[in-house]
Amino acid sequence: MSNSVFRKKSLNRIMKDSIEGVSDGHGGGVKLNKVLNVRDLTFMGIAAVVGAGIFSTIGAAAYDGGPGISLLFVLTAVTCGFSALCYAEFASRIPIAGSAYTYAYVAFGEIIAWVIGWALILEYAIGNIVVAIAWSGYFNNLLVGFNIHLPGWMLTDPGTARDAFLSAQATLAQGGLLGDAGRAAMATWNSAPIIGGAHIVFNLPAFIIVCIISYITYIGITESKKTTNFMVIFKIAVVILVIIIGGFFVKTSNWKPFLPNGFTGVLKGVSAVFYAYIGFDAISTTAEECTNAQRDLPKGMIYSLVICTVLYILIALVLTGMVPYSELMVSDPLAFVFNRVNQKWIGYFISASAVVATTSVLLVFQLGQPRIWMSMSRDKLLPRAFGKIHPKYKTPWFSTIITGIIVAVPTLFMSSGLMTQLTSIGTLFAFVLVSGGVLLLPKMDEGAVRGRFHIPYINGRWILIVLYAAFLWLFRARLTNVVEHLSASGLQEILFLVFSLLTTALTVATVIRKYSVIPVLGVLFCAYLLIEIPAIAWIWFFVWMGIGLAIYFIYGYQRSVLKSAEPSNSVPLQAIKKE
Repeated sequence: MSNSVFRKKSLNRIMKDSIEGVSDGHGGGVKLNKVLNVRDLTFMGIAAVVGAGIFSTIGAAAYDGGPGISLLFVLTAVTCGFSALCYAEFASRIPIAGSAYTYAYVAFGEIIAWVIGWALILEYAIGNIVVAIAWSGYFNNLLVGFNIHLPGWMLTDPGTARDAFLSAQATLAQGGLLGDAGRAAMATWNSAPIIGGAHIVFNLPAFIIVCIISYITYIGITESKKTTNFMVIFKIAVVILVIIIGGFFVKTSNWKPFLPNGFTGVLKGVSAVFYAYIGFDAISTTAEECTNAQRDLPKGMIYSLVICTVLYILIALVLTGMVPYSELMVSDPLAFVFNRVNQKWIGYFISASAVVATTSVLLVFQLGQPRIWMSMSRDKLLPRAFGKIHPKYKTPWFSTIITGIIVAVPTLFMSSGLMTQLTSIGTLFAFVLVSGGVLLLPKMDEGAVRGRFHIPYINGRWILIVLYAAFLWLFRARLTNVVEHLSASGLQEILFLVFSLLTTALTVATVIRKYSVIPVLGVLFCAYLLIEIPAIAWIWFFVWMGIGLAIYFIYGYQRSVLKSAEPSNSVPLQAIKKE
């Protein structure tokens, strides 16, 4: 088993070492500070969820789905809720850092753990590039409000600047007139410094904010906690203010029709709405910094998800009630609707709060990535330096610095389009494996469960049969088309066929083994959202996974702690299940 790529961590040995104070079962040394409680974890979850989504992408989603977009927030929350319950189960039973990476190591084995750890880089590090770019736009709008104007070539990436310039040139060549955006594009490109014939364009504010956030996460979890809590209190107050004041300007006539483009229109906003929710799992990476991880982590995850869902639904209803949904295709919908009803002072205040909101998202994501690398380093799948804890600040200092570099440098020259889709794939992939992993965990007796979070068992046999029959009926045309034209099907349809086979297999397995319905639905709901992500993003995802697997077999496979682990490391369940 030691030579198998599916070698697993012993759940019981991890628990035993955790109780004895040995971090992750891989040695002592400097420990992380245990300072986080339920409130801190809930705030971190809110900080990760209430960010660019509520201040930006909700507008595009509402444009496609109309007032019915509120239903999509419910659907997405239910999907994330299944995954959150599964995360909470793992966090209660495995109170160590590493999030889905560590959970997969226990449930599936080393190769799957590596794959999910590599995929999580897309969620945290690559995702933060997108957030930093969005932050830069909000920050520049704030500066303009104070009549401070930075050069355009310091505010964007080279590709976006070039495309905008060429588009403006094409408009002029056709005899058209340039709007404000076109004139700004021309000015940005023409005023940029030229070195060696190349126009020098970069996003300076995005780079600077990542450096500042990296410094805060470097000097300590306590400082990060205080900063996060302050920003969360501020932005929740802003969101509540928007809901209350906006309620006075709601016209119920704007809610008719509720589904102007049908439910298909609502589903067009899946990627934008789901992107708003990613990151609630980031708090699971802080397990070793919780005062009582088994009790507090599950509560923090679930509380934050419920609070954010309620806020998003109310915001969606207020936005679509204040102005017609067809006007919401804007980058700053909250500020726009108040400007639209002649309340510009609130719109400006919202623009300022968007800077705070996205800063808190950056902070939580920058906390998450280093702790995943720390866990991978402890298992010797990455060099030992990634697991080093700073003797003074009690943080994974080397991983934090590397994360800062990986995020900060690309923000100077990368655009956010494809990055958003890759982030969603990485996140949903993690959700699928965590939900499926719960099905493979050994059962605990009543004494072991007491005092910990445990997903309530609901026999999924008959529920899955009904849902499977409904799936076959609703998607009968698409299934028939894929089967009949398989050779001519594109990647998107092949992914749908794979999802159909997964649904069939899980339904049969649930009927035979009587699986609990919550983790099964967590797998299926997240898997469906996965296949709806554009095919081009999947191609890049496969490339990314190929690079990751090459690194694993070249470096991690031979050095893995479990490769040389003694058989005695597997402690019988009965020996400690009542610890």
